[in-house]
Amino acid sequence: MLARATAEAVAAVGGYGGGVYLRSRTEGLLLMALLSGLPGPLFRPWWRMHVNRPYPVAEAYRSGQSVHLADAESSMRRFPQLMAGLPYPFGSLYEPVTAGKQRFGVLLALRAATPGVPVSADDRQRLRAAADRLGRELAALADAGEPVVWEGEPVVVEPAAGTEAADAGIDAGTGAGTGAAEAVDRFAQAVLSVDRQGRIRFGNAAASALLGPGDPPLRGRVVWEALPWLGHPAYEDHFRAVFLSTQPVHFSARRGEGPSGTWLSVGLYPGHTGVTLTIGAADKPAYAPASATHPGAGLGSPADRASALYRPVALAIALTEAVTARQVSAVVTEELLPAFGGRQLAIYMLDERHLHLAWETGFPQGFLDRFDGVALDVRLPGVECLTSGRPLFFESMERLAAAYPGIPLDAHVGARAFLPLIASGRPVGSCILGFDVPRGFSPEERTVLTALAGLIAQALERARRYDSEAALARGLQSALLPHRLPVCEHVETVGRYLPGTQGMDVGGDWYDVIETHSGLLALIIGDVQGHGVAAAATMGQLRSAVRAFALSGSTPQQVVSGTNQLLIDLDPGQFASCCYVLLDPASGSAAAVRAGHPQPLLRHRGGRTEVLDLPGGVVLGIDPEATYPVTELRLTRGSVLALYTDGLVEKPGTDIDAGVERLRAALAAARPAPLTETADRLIGETGDDDRPDDIALLLASLTDGPDGPGPQPPAVARA
Repeated sequence: MLARATAEAVAAVGGYGGGVYLRSRTEGLLLMALLSGLPGPLFRPWWRMHVNRPYPVAEAYRSGQSVHLADAESSMRRFPQLMAGLPYPFGSLYEPVTAGKQRFGVLLALRAATPGVPVSADDRQRLRAAADRLGRELAALADAGEPVVWEGEPVVVEPAAGTEAADAGIDAGTGAGTGAAEAVDRFAQAVLSVDRQGRIRFGNAAASALLGPGDPPLRGRVVWEALPWLGHPAYEDHFRAVFLSTQPVHFSARRGEGPSGTWLSVGLYPGHTGVTLTIGAADKPAYAPASATHPGAGLGSPADRASALYRPVALAIALTEAVTARQVSAVVTEELLPAFGGRQLAIYMLDERHLHLAWETGFPQGFLDRFDGVALDVRLPGVECLTSGRPLFFESMERLAAAYPGIPLDAHVGARAFLPLIASGRPVGSCILGFDVPRGFSPEERTVLTALAGLIAQALERARRYDSEAALARGLQSALLPHRLPVCEHVETVGRYLPGTQGMDVGGDWYDVIETHSGLLALIIGDVQGHGVAAAATMGQLRSAVRAFALSGSTPQQVVSGTNQLLIDLDPGQFASCCYVLLDPASGSAAAVRAGHPQPLLRHRGGRTEVLDLPGGVVLGIDPEATYPVTELRLTRGSVLALYTDGLVEKPGTDIDAGVERLRAALAAARPAPLTETADRLIGETGDDDRPDDIALLLASLTDGPDGPGPQPPAVARA
């Protein structure tokens, strides 16, 4: 069923290969179930595909929409990760296989690239029809109780074009085939015909001579098994290129080791039914992969690492963890430059039609300053690569100077690559790679660098959006936190807030001091779960709610219970902790309520500091029936009450009780006045590096009042 659907899809678009991905028993994982027209082992890295990956197969399955990529340029713009791994000119079309609300997988077809010519409406309709038919058939299987899932490796099948028939004329040994075979046998170089699964269908006399004595005949054997030196990892990309695109590929290969090893010239000529190989004698090339020159040494040269190992894995993974534009630039420096043997890097960001230098390394100090802030109408390679959308490669500084007469050049004499940074069709900036020595750029390297530039552009665009959201969140939080605390008789209050340093995001910590109409003072501290704009917005709503309840004359228990119910109504699933203290400044009497929040600290006048043991209820936003007990306290003159969020006492890998004890000791050792110095000392205990969470701190000190316990004042008793 899958083979028929694939053959229909490939024929519908005039392609040469295709396949089907099906869902597996692992949630979110698609597996290639069938592959036609390509050698399976060469494409093993693409046998598994998670639905959340940024690849066209995953997007088609995830969105339920068709994905049509007519050429390499459209692929690079939309899916740079795909082209970073398969940097060849080919077209690919992806259709989700569905039936009603059931999603089974994705049907794909591969064909020659059609630069500048989009996929026609007829091709789209025919491919859609093939996918719909397969969806109905799979739905029928599912309705009959057959689990439509795939496990294991893909089935690799012959394309429907009829490779056997195409090769039969030569191999039959009669008629026109005999004449053709005789003609090919006269060539001094080896000629082989290989089908699209990599099996040899024909080899001339010179090809047979490549085998050692006693080896079985060529016909029917996989080319990399019959000629194992061609299966070296250094040459895999060449074979992937020729099976995916319609363009011939030529490269030098080494057969044998040591002094007896010989260099051969290999030509690959693709067609819909297979590939023709030519192999002839050659001199040692000026550049040879180190892994081929010294077998067993691994992929040692920069070009080899870029071609076979580095591409796009390390860079893509690292870019997903980079948050700011500076972090993205640092990742590119650490991953991209070593992969290609580069020494200089410059990244320019586009802002209001001017390019501004965002990052540089390796260039002479101050050399790039003259290019900072240039407009898009200036004739410079870094500008023109962005405005045209095409990368520019110069094998030497002489060629760069010839193309741009009068351009200032640094002292380096090497090559330059200018890459446009374009994300989803939007210009982001440009990237310059510099090399210390002149060097060429192979077609594969050019495509890889262009695709990796797309990854960098996406990461920079994401960082720009992240920075904008962080700025919005910080501005929102700044507006919601109190700009100054009320000045009250008998009580001094000081508040501090520090955002977390990891992720450059803001959280939902807040504090407040409210003068009630009855002359009491409400001290509040809270912590909303999560970070970002949503947490800051929720924090603002809770702060407003607590203020409204407090000013309406509600008791502490009513304030916290009402805020709990409000949070449940506003955002089910969101929760927050809180500590609310209602203080009588004249007497020092207080009533405290705690909702899942860290216990406050109380420093007595003599310096003794204790962790208060306040019974509390669950965090806000969980249980609408939750109750919150009230605890009576008494502050004396010179005592300090400390309310704080867990960011001040919690560190990864350590017990929170140890953090609370550290804070208690710091408060005990601090001078009781001025209170601002005490707050700064407590905040300073956390350090500035690697702070995963934000911090809020509120200190209250009784400056005038009783020196010891006394009768409870009527105002607090009523509360």
